[in-house]
Amino acid sequence: MPEHAHEHHDRHAHDHSHHHGGSPSEQPAGDQEFWDSRYAGSDRIWSGNPNSALVREVTDLAPGSALDLGCGEGADVVWLAGRGWRVTGTDISPVALERAAAHAADAGVADRVELQRHDLAESFPAGKFDLVSACFLHNYGDFPRARVLRAAAAAVAPGGILLVVGHGGWATWQEDEVRPGMHFPTPGEVLDQLELPEGAWEVLRVEEYVREQCSPDGRTGTRADNTVKVRRLP
Repeated sequence: MPEHAHEHHDRHAHDHSHHHGGSPSEQPAGDQEFWDSRYAGSDRIWSGNPNSALVREVTDLAPGSALDLGCGEGADVVWLAGRGWRVTGTDISPVALERAAAHAADAGVADRVELQRHDLAESFPAGKFDLVSACFLHNYGDFPRARVLRAAAAAVAPGGILLVVGHGGWATWQEDEVRPGMHFPTPGEVLDQLELPEGAWEVLRVEEYVREQCSPDGRTGTRADNTVKVRRLP
């Protein structure tokens, strides 16, 4: 079954199987007003389901502390907390964070969830985590994605995992949204951007794949995504 647009801040439309409609290319990546307005425009933007890549890559990990960057309405946060993780979720939008808090409360996992407001271009959560998840943090504009991902790597505790999931290109149903200047990093480029010190990390996965995905208005198509999964050595 095709995956519907879900949840994190896919900065060029928040796709993450969450997907804003409209023309996200006109909005800067770190625009709180835009995201607050976007969330306030409906009771729920995303599906409420966790990202399939997160589920695939994390299910077999022993729970510990986790950081979810661009948590949106909290689907990944709640899924992780439900599996025993202590989760810090961040988002630029207070409206999104309010919804994530309500989702965590409804799921009975609020005691394992901390939510923090961060514009990741300006600030980053403190601490070290056994898992740092950065799913679909893309952008038009000047959002410093590579720098944010390096900060994410720095936040991984010894023995912990950094998971970076991104798009490899436009979805087939996004013909009207394509912008020639938008570059989707390959998984190899993402790995290079992390600038991981030699001998300090183990590379577990660097791959691109095609999945079926439904647009917000129900059209079915395909999209190339990619995953980079690395472990900081103890």
